[in-house]
Amino acid sequence: MSFEALPERLTQVRAEIARIAEHPVTIVAVTKGFGTDAIHAALAAGLADIGENRVQEAIQKQDALRGQPGIRWHLIGHLQRNKAKVVPGRFELVHSVDSLELARELDRRASDSIRVLLQVNVAGESQKSGCPPQEARGLARQIAALGQLRLEGLMTLAPLTDDVEVQRRAFRGLRLLRDTIKEDGVWLPTLSMGMSGDYATAVAEGATMIRLGTALFGPREKTETSA
Repeated sequence: MSFEALPERLTQVRAEIARIAEHPVTIVAVTKGFGTDAIHAALAAGLADIGENRVQEAIQKQDALRGQPGIRWHLIGHLQRNKAKVVPGRFELVHSVDSLELARELDRRASDSIRVLLQVNVAGESQKSGCPPQEARGLARQIAALGQLRLEGLMTLAPLTDDVEVQRRAFRGLRLLRDTIKEDGVWLPTLSMGMSGDYATAVAEGATMIRLGTALFGPREKTETSA
């Protein structure tokens, strides 16, 4: 599969970010459903942050690219507790910690610190992972107290819609929740929110990290929910 359009698409994304926001925004190139050629293309374009949704697919790519310098791996998809044992040492940042049980399992398995985000289901959609917003404040305090986890921020998924106001409510809700948690002395600088279809709205609401798949690489060959 050809990724010749990636540099031009990336330029457009960066121009849009610069138009909307003055704060730095990290672009995570989501390569689920693509081969390692997509990762090579991302690295060549200057994108070192690579996001994967599925642990097994990520491991296969990591093993295939063993020795390739400069990759910062992000786990952005739902993580089951029984997969927690393979996470330490493989990922720069885990975006999808959504329960105290999972956090404790990661903490127990880790020999060195693991950077994590707390995933919050701001919109309350039953089909999506994430802790309820009303539980996030207490959960953030508990995770931040664990010895091996470094809680650095929050993550959310907005409803899959073209309605910008619906998107905006979800992203604004996460930002306001972060500000509330700050009152407890837990500072969470990272807001991972926004994908290919809604990243501009997310950046306008304060996203510091966006997760882009099709906006960079084009349509996937298999039908999947786009990142």
